[in-house]
Amino acid sequence: TTPFEMFSIKYHVKLPIFVARQWIRHRTANVNEYSARYSILDNEFYIPAPEHLAAQASTNRQGRGDVLEGAAAKHVLDLLCDDSERAYAGYTEMLNEDESGQPRDPSLPGLARELARMNLSLNFYTQWYWKTDLHNLMHFLSLRADPHAQYEIRAYAEAMLDSLQRWVP
Repeated sequence: TTPFEMFSIKYHVKLPIFVARQWIRHRTANVNEYSARYSILDNEFYIPAPEHLAAQASTNRQGRGDVLEGAAAKHVLDLLCDDSERAYAGYTEMLNEDESGQPRDPSLPGLARELARMNLSLNFYTQWYWKTDLHNLMHFLSLRADPHAQYEIRAYAEAMLDSLQRWVP
């Protein structure tokens, strides 16, 4: 595998935090993540498409079962959207900063970014640079592009497969 370890690639990836936690399990890359300790995260969060909302699989503790439909799907989507919007509103209220960095309410101190971020849920987006060699990239993609992988990380892997095929046909 040595020849494959001589080539490296760096991706700039924007992904929901819950996907990042799966991804980081592959400890074969250099990662530089955008820090919410120093920066304010965007009001951007992942809401699955209705066709990706599914009940827990009865035969696989890590998988999805039947797709939710109708009122059940709408209820879940409403909860996800409402909770995410409420969490971000609380986050910005705790920070007490407007878009230009000025206090929204000068009579109140803003909470430290490193503390305010804990109010955000795992569906908020983070960003990172992920640098790996070709050998480890192919291993990552063999696992994460597999049909059994969670849909959300598989979508990233499939996009990366396209770039891999253009890079090393």
